[in-house]
Amino acid sequence: MPDYILAYQGRPNITSPEEGQAHMTAWRAWMQGLGAAVKEPGKPCGPSKMLGGGTPGLAGYTIITATDLEAATAMAEGCPHLNGGSIEVCELLNMEM
Repeated sequence: MPDYILAYQGRPNITSPEEGQAHMTAWRAWMQGLGAAVKEPGKPCGPSKMLGGGTPGLAGYTIITATDLEAATAMAEGCPHLNGGSIEVCELLNMEM
């Protein structure tokens, strides 16, 4: 099965420490629900700079395994990051360098 990257953009709508805790609880539950599909849980991103134009906005990533793009997208749909942020789902292609 191919691997897919879930690239998190923007930031969720969190306005208090309690909302932050609730968000992390929901995040952990969502991640556990993905089970063996999680190949790499990933990491959040700190400050960034964009080269060549565009607007920086990458918040973090996760790498999952899925049968196809539709299945990977369905897995991402339950992510709490979608409360104010967005997720780009993209197949990671094997390429010899």
